[in-house]
Amino acid sequence: MKTLKDVPVGATVTVVRLHGDGPVKRRIMDMGITKGVEIFVRKVAPLGDPMELNVRNYELSVRKADAEMIEVC
Repeated sequence: MKTLKDVPVGATVTVVRLHGDGPVKRRIMDMGITKGVEIFVRKVAPLGDPMELNVRNYELSVRKADAEMIEVC
């Protein structure tokens, strides 16, 4: 299983599935990250957290803990 946390900078991936429970999963979905959406990894902070992404034509910063819950291909 490949998660968003494992994706290198400059890569574009597609969301396969969201893991997590209740409010955490809901928060990720509210940010526009849903099944089938393409995500482009713009950059990662020097210490690795957070990641800056392009999702649905806007920029989004996501913590590594949240990125680990997003399964991609």
